[in-house]
Amino acid sequence: MAESDWDTVTVLRKKGSAAQSKSKQAITAAQRKGEEVETSKKWAAGQNKQHLVTKNTAKLDRETEELSHQRVPLEVGKVIQQGRQNKGLTQKDLATKINEKPQIIAEYEAGKAIPNNQIIGKIERAIGLKLRGREIGLPFDAAPAKK
Repeated sequence: MAESDWDTVTVLRKKGSAAQSKSKQAITAAQRKGEEVETSKKWAAGQNKQHLVTKNTAKLDRETEELSHQRVPLEVGKVIQQGRQNKGLTQKDLATKINEKPQIIAEYEAGKAIPNNQIIGKIERAIGLKLRGREIGLPFDAAPAKK
């Protein structure tokens, strides 16, 4: 064990470090020697440019039209609430019955939900009342048949 056979390892390194090659003096020295120097400008490097003011900001400020999503009418919310109470269901019970969160039922009853035909269809079947069209609030079997 005393005479272990160790291999010699030679590490070859380039002269100069990355920090030196980035300095202004190192760049000019390399250019004088005729070596190729690659430079690239990084856009907004090292600066906090996430709140950049663009040309469209003024255009957006001048915009007067208010855009919003269509909400469920309050009338539909009242029909859901009455139908649910007639069946003796709580919001949580109705939500469980249609596989949705109780918060969804609360939003529909308050008229704050964005209408989703799948959810409205589930609620219609669960409470047995129409929530779409002109027959809002009528039971399924009392709704006139389409011709």
